[in-house]
Amino acid sequence: MLNKKNTLPTQQKFEDPWITKTGKKRARVSLKNPKTLWFNTGTLCNISCLNCYINSSPTNDALVYITGSEVAEYLDQIVAQKWPVCEIGLTGGEPFMNPDILEIIKCSLEANYKVLILTNAMRPMMRKDIKDGLVKLNKTFPNKLKLRVSLDHFYALPHDTERGLGGFKKTLEGMDWLRDMGISMSVAGRTIWGETAEDTRIGYGKLFKKRRYSIDPYDPLDTVLFPEIDENTEVPEITTDCWKVLKKDPATIMCSYSRMVAKRKGAAKPVVLACTLITTSSEFELGHTLKEAEVDISLNHAICSKFCVLGGASCSA
Repeated sequence: MLNKKNTLPTQQKFEDPWITKTGKKRARVSLKNPKTLWFNTGTLCNISCLNCYINSSPTNDALVYITGSEVAEYLDQIVAQKWPVCEIGLTGGEPFMNPDILEIIKCSLEANYKVLILTNAMRPMMRKDIKDGLVKLNKTFPNKLKLRVSLDHFYALPHDTERGLGGFKKTLEGMDWLRDMGISMSVAGRTIWGETAEDTRIGYGKLFKKRRYSIDPYDPLDTVLFPEIDENTEVPEITTDCWKVLKKDPATIMCSYSRMVAKRKGAAKPVVLACTLITTSSEFELGHTLKEAEVDISLNHAICSKFCVLGGASCSA
């Protein structure tokens, strides 16, 4: 029951999927145009970042390696459900640690999807079998493969502060190899350094020009700048009224056009999640099939506000 101040006395923020703490109707997003299906290839990563969005690390196997056959099954479901998907996204952890990664990429490309791989471009990608496989796939499926490289800043010190000493150098070595092999790439940076967006893009532009990377620093799909996610930071809940106030279309929110498949440790089969970033909340677990995932998503998480609605960020192209 609401009190005179229109407040639920015992309710905390992001608690009720339908009503905000102030008693207003919580915003929801419908799956209108599913154009990207993401697969989390596993939360294991070769490095531990200071502020990893889903706490990937060399020891975190909460999400285990998804297999090529499991991915293929969901590619069939896309067709069965008549989803207008044009892109398969692969994220982690570090996708190139998954032993089936080349098979996963190949079956996605053979199904005529573009493939976007989020990577740190470090040692897992630079293994000989992976490099040989990427070169072959890129040649067989021209203009279908793109790697989005995590480069948190255009200078070494901020990047290495986030990802570990020497990380900047190793990532640039990987990017140099992608450049030389003619494999398309983009960059994912962060906006946590107290710089303006303009200064950040200028900085990346200078680096790209110096190293001859065919990446446009001013194209938000080529140089993606992500806001920081700190769940301890106070953020407002998104109500249905916010769409008009913010002049925001729900169709621009990531859960309007994407879903992610992941496999939990100990589970018999993968599940479909509403979001690539909210991997531990059962509320955002939608079932085992794409058909079950055709439901409205309640924006009942701080990440929904901070990252997607207010930050305007998106993992997809």
